[in-house]
Amino acid sequence: MAKAKSDPNYKVIAENRRARYDYAIEDDLEVGIMLLGSEVKSLRQGGSNIADSYANVEDGELWLINGYIAPYEQAKTWGHEERRKRKLLVSRRELARLWSATQREGMTLVPLVMYFNHKGIVKLKIGIAKGKKTQDKRATEAKRDWNRQKQRLLRHG
Repeated sequence: MAKAKSDPNYKVIAENRRARYDYAIEDDLEVGIMLLGSEVKSLRQGGSNIADSYANVEDGELWLINGYIAPYEQAKTWGHEERRKRKLLVSRRELARLWSATQREGMTLVPLVMYFNHKGIVKLKIGIAKGKKTQDKRATEAKRDWNRQKQRLLRHG
């Protein structure tokens, strides 16, 4: 992934920063997404949000639900719905694995980041996650604070 960040075509469109705080991510997967032309143009301008969205397996297909893509002003007549369900593209084997993971207790599919890959194609990274309880969130926060303090101590002596 570090090589892709130096690539001029790689660009993060939207990031779900709260996902790693609210969920324990067990595994992640890169998937494609079916978009309309006006949606891609809007994404190139940077108008999207995946913080409130989630992925779900319905009728043997994977869908992104409640993902926001801002309307594209130049496409007034043939625009798009901002919060429509968007189909995610994944292999059958991966779809079966995701479906079995969501059937387990407390597992969900959370979008982590939406980006243009090195070819300029929109990709979405989704994580198979389990919701954290309040004490887990506190422990994560305490660990992060301790790591910051440790870095400060190492820097200053």
